[in-house]
Parts: sequence; structure tokens; C-alpha cells
Amino acid sequence: MNTHLLNAALAAAERGWHVFPLRPGGKPPALHGERACTRTGECANSHRKWEQRATTDPDRIRTAWSRAPFNVGIATGPSGLVVIDLDTPEHKGGSADAPDGAATFEALCERAGHTVPDTCRTRTPSGGTHLYYTAPNGVRIGSTAGTIAASVDTRAWGGYVVAAGSTTPTGTYEPLSGPGAAPLPAWLQSILQPAPRTSQAPPMAVLGQSRRYADVALAAEASNVRAAQHGAREASLFRAARALGRFVAWGDLPRNVVENALQEAGEATGLTVAECRSTLRSALNWSIAHNQRSRGNAA
Repeated sequence: MNTHLLNAALAAAERGWHVFPLRPGGKPPALHGERACTRTGECANSHRKWEQRATTDPDRIRTAWSRAPFNVGIATGPSGLVVIDLDTPEHKGGSADAPDGAATFEALCERAGHTVPDTCRTRTPSGGTHLYYTAPNGVRIGSTAGTIAASVDTRAWGGYVVAAGSTTPTGTYEPLSGPGAAPLPAWLQSILQPAPRTSQAPPMAVLGQSRRYADVALAAEASNVRAAQHGAREASLFRAARALGRFVAWGDLPRNVVENALQEAGEATGLTVAECRSTLRSALNWSIAHNQRSRGNAA
């Protein structure tokens, strides 16, 4: 047993964070896969994956880490965490000259009128940083890759992070601050919270009403952007584009109409042309991709 890694797992569990073993010296889960599952023990009823088997039980943790010097994985969803992963561009296969995730995230916060929220942090061996936040009660937020910005990913439901104290061939995950995780800021939640999906297309009889509603929504969102206070302009524009992207995906509004209306509204608040275009492009791309659906069967 590696006492240091066991203590790291127990320390995370004491904070209410659900842990599971990762391969010694690595990051992949060390639990058996579905093909190798014997359907016994925890898997007696059905195979349980790492997110389901992560635990805060000290006895189970001691038993697991007595078998090998496992690294420590934290299942962020069951732990009620949203972890912002600020990476380096070369680690993502990008240019070393591109800004790293920390600089990009700091700039995004500044443009949204906020400082980088202070919270528990971990330094990764690649030179990145993990920022730990607690998710709002009763809200299920999924993991993302590049939704916020390049080299800025998130780990929530469906994801995990390597805990401080774990070691890989490139180095050790090092704690940078105390154990407390701050609540996820509302403006960050508005970016990460997915727009509701509709699984079925509406009947043709309501399409005209849907388009009228889309026109009203466009006018309302543009008005909200124009009324945004200094410091909230970028976030307001982002939310408006996210909200209206579904009407583009559903064919109720042309994309150029939405872009032109929100571009004009954003510039009216004092944002630059480039700031508006960058925000609109990323927000609309995300919203359209997550809300596309076919209306072919409606006819």
C-alpha cells in the first residue's frame, strides 16, 4: 500500500468527494470493464461503471488502496462538483504560442465583469490548473470540452479529475490552496447549463405560431442585451445567442437575422465588433449543434 495515495483518497472522501482507483502512475480507471464483469459484489445486479462505484466510504477506500498504489480519481458528478480544467495549448495539440487556458479564462471573466472566482485549485503535471466549484443543488451539469473557450474544459457529470497527490511519469498533481470549493458562479452556470432539448418535432399546425414566438423571442433577447449593465454585457450577449440558437436549429429564424440583431444590440452596449462576433459565433454554434432536430416527419 502507498500510504500517501491512500491518504489522498481519504482526504478527498472527507470533503464528500466520491473517489475511485486509477491505474498506478496513470489516469485511466483501474476498475474492470463490462466484458470482464463477473456480475458479483457491487455488480451483482448489473455492471457498475466507475461513476457508479466511486465512494466516500473509508472502509471501501482502505480495502481498494490496499491492493496497489492506485492514483486517485474523483467522480465529479456524484461529488456535486464542477471542475474547470485550464490546460496548456500544446497539451491539446495546439500551438505553443496560443494563450493557455488560464489566460483565456481570466480574459473571459474580465469581459463578463468578474474576477476569476477564488476556490480550491490543483496544479496538473502538464502545467494546467483544476478549479473546483460546487454545483447548485438539484442541477445536473454535464462535462464539456471547449464550450467555454479553447483549452478550457469542464468536468461534471460523466467526467472525473485526478486528485491532488496522484503521480504520473510527468509529475505530481499538487494542491495549490485549501480544501474548500466555492459555489459555481451563476454566470458560469448560464454558460454551462445546456438548453432544453425537444425530442419530437411540432405538428405543422403550430409551425406558424412557433415562428411568431421566435420573432418575439428575438426582439426580447435583443432588448435584454441592449439593457445589460457594464460588466454583464458579454454574458448577456452569450445567453441571448444560446437562447436563440434553438430557433435557428429548428428553422424558425435564419442565422444571419439572429446574428445581425444581436451584433447590433451588442455593439450598442459598447462591445467591439470583434467581441460580439466571437461571442455570437461560439454561442450560436453550440446552441445549434445541441438543438438540431428533423421536421421531415411533420409533413
